[in-house]
Amino acid sequence: MIVYCATSNAGKLREFRKAAELAGCEVEVVPGIQEIPVPEETGSTFEANAILKAEYYGALVRGYLFSDDSGLEVDALCGAPGVHSARYSGGAGDAANNALLLKNLEGVQNRSASFVCVIALVKDGQLVKTFRGTVEGHIAEDESGEHGFGYDPLFYYPPFECTFGEADLNRKAGVSHRANALRLMFEFLAHSSSIGT
Repeated sequence: MIVYCATSNAGKLREFRKAAELAGCEVEVVPGIQEIPVPEETGSTFEANAILKAEYYGALVRGYLFSDDSGLEVDALCGAPGVHSARYSGGAGDAANNALLLKNLEGVQNRSASFVCVIALVKDGQLVKTFRGTVEGHIAEDESGEHGFGYDPLFYYPPFECTFGEADLNRKAGVSHRANALRLMFEFLAHSSSIGT
C-alpha cells in the first residue's frame, strides 16, 4: 500500500519511511510539494494543525495521505514550546530553539518533558482518523549526539540512558512519539484493508 505524506522535513521523512517499512507499506511525498504554498498553521493544538495540513494537501492527491504535527512539551514551562516547537525562537532554526530552551530552563530542577505527535489521516481529502503518540523523558543540561533533529540532542530518554540525538534511527524508530503514532496509523490501515474499507 502506498500512502502519501505531507512534509518537506527530511528528518521526519526518514522516520516516516522507516515506520512504513516495518509495516510493509510505502510512503511517498506529495508530488511537487516544494512548489506548493505552505498552509498557515493556525491551530492551538497538535490535532488541529495536523488536520489542517492533511486536508489541505489531501485535496491534491487521490487515496490516503497523512500529515503530522509534533513538538516538545516541557512540564516546568507549562507545556511550552508545544505547538510552537519548530518556531520557538521565531523561526531561527534548531540550534536557536535548543539554546532558548536551555536558557529558559536555567536553574530549573524539574526537567521532565514529553515529545508529542498527532497524525491526521485523510482519504481523497476527507478526514478519516487521527492518531496520537507520546514518549516521556527529560531535558538534559547540554546537547549531546549527532543523530536526529530538532530537540533530539536535548531529549534524554532514560531506558536508553542517552539522548535521542545519541540514539540511531533504528533504536529511536521503536519508541519515539512519531513511531508510536505511525504504528497506530499503519495498524488501522492494515485492518481497514483486510476488511475491504
